[in-house]
Amino acid sequence: MEEQVSTYAGRGQLQPLPPPVDTSGFAGSVRRNLFATPFDSILSLVCLTVVAYVVWSLVQWGIVNAVFVGADRSVCVPTEAREVGACWAFVGAKFQQFLYGLYPLDQRWRVQLVFVLLVGLTVPLAIPSLPYKRLNAVLLFLVFPLVTLVLLTGGQFQLSSAAMAFVLALGAVATLFLGVARSSTVGRDPLMKVAVWAGVLAVLAAVASAYVSSRRVMIFDLRFDILSTIALVAALASIVLAIVATRRTAGEAVGLTGLLVPLLAALGFVVILTSNFGLVDVPTNLWGGLLITLTVALTGIAASFPLGILLALGRQSKMPAVRLLSVVFIEFWRGVPLITVLFMANFMLPLLLPSGVSFNQLLRVLVGVALFSAAYMAEVIRGGLQAIPKGQYEGADAMALTYWQKMRMIILPQALTLVIPGIVNTFIGLFKDTSLVSIIGLADLLGAVRRGFSDPEWITPVTPATGLVFAAFCFWVFCFGMSRYSVFMERRLKKGHRH
Repeated sequence: MEEQVSTYAGRGQLQPLPPPVDTSGFAGSVRRNLFATPFDSILSLVCLTVVAYVVWSLVQWGIVNAVFVGADRSVCVPTEAREVGACWAFVGAKFQQFLYGLYPLDQRWRVQLVFVLLVGLTVPLAIPSLPYKRLNAVLLFLVFPLVTLVLLTGGQFQLSSAAMAFVLALGAVATLFLGVARSSTVGRDPLMKVAVWAGVLAVLAAVASAYVSSRRVMIFDLRFDILSTIALVAALASIVLAIVATRRTAGEAVGLTGLLVPLLAALGFVVILTSNFGLVDVPTNLWGGLLITLTVALTGIAASFPLGILLALGRQSKMPAVRLLSVVFIEFWRGVPLITVLFMANFMLPLLLPSGVSFNQLLRVLVGVALFSAAYMAEVIRGGLQAIPKGQYEGADAMALTYWQKMRMIILPQALTLVIPGIVNTFIGLFKDTSLVSIIGLADLLGAVRRGFSDPEWITPVTPATGLVFAAFCFWVFCFGMSRYSVFMERRLKKGHRH
């Protein structure tokens, strides 16, 4: 054994190894990531060559040979003496149209004010370190939509008695949910049981009043039919009984002001929409450009998120009827393309409405997009709910929490945190899908750009490419911003970036 080992013993001193390659600093990072091996070096050189060629071509087209100013197409027509790249003069001439569409010139301050309010309310809410988040959220999600609707349209809507009754019935339903969330024993209270049936009666009577005509009565100088009057009385009774039952079972810990929020919101909604603020009426067929794009996208996002949560909870509910309705809704809307939804909202929905009742074309599109996106959002959120360990549910049950308390305080915060990438991905897809509304005649940003191509004053060989690049850049800015904020929230919540 000793002789065998001795044959492998070194006979001389080994030569020192060369020092390791420096991997610190910019040069070291480039060497480690791009030129670590001969194959990596060849691949990096090829990619850098392609990137340099593409960038140089874009610079030549978009800057060096581009035309930035001009009054008509003559400045963008190529000649033998010069080569013309991008026609940014076309974008400059049509920029106002790309933002506002055909919105009246003297009324565009209203759109600008809406944009300022949107940024002023969104940015503070998105910055975690700023205070007053609850007040900011109330202003953004409750007050801002009403202010925007009045500013953009002019307000002074003529709401029917059925519409007012339905709004108050929704306030009653919201009060019932709020009461159940605040008190764990209110469901066993006799007054709450009566309030639930009164709320159901209010909703059914409000819906039936839109289809069935009945005798008119006068209430506070307003004409109501019998069914809408029943809906109003039932809604008010449901709200009062729900508040009394909640206060009786939960004690003084539940403030009266918080329970009155749905009723005040419903009344404020009716008052604001029907009041005359002295604004000129601007029909939605004059809207266009970025205004339409943001209106459809933000409305779809704001409506689909809570509706998607309810559908996801409904699909996992133990009540067979609720689960079946949720599954049917989700599978139906996920089984049809968005173009079909838009065509149905534009042409088929008016056939299903009562005689004499019609909805604005833009409103029909908003409803269709919100329902379509809610089905996809529900499946994303359901994935987060399934990822929560069973012990979380059992722990919440052991604390004697109600179903809505358990979901609001324990399950949903964790589930939504887990699926932030999927939620933002749905938002980004919805934002890009807004370009499909141009098929039914609404001039969104892309539609407004394409309409500019047919202007005789700007018909040139380079106009279409310039306009499409501008539209693509605008979409990219918004989508990239949402993507980066999603990454920021993931890192802040330490999901997917644990060390």
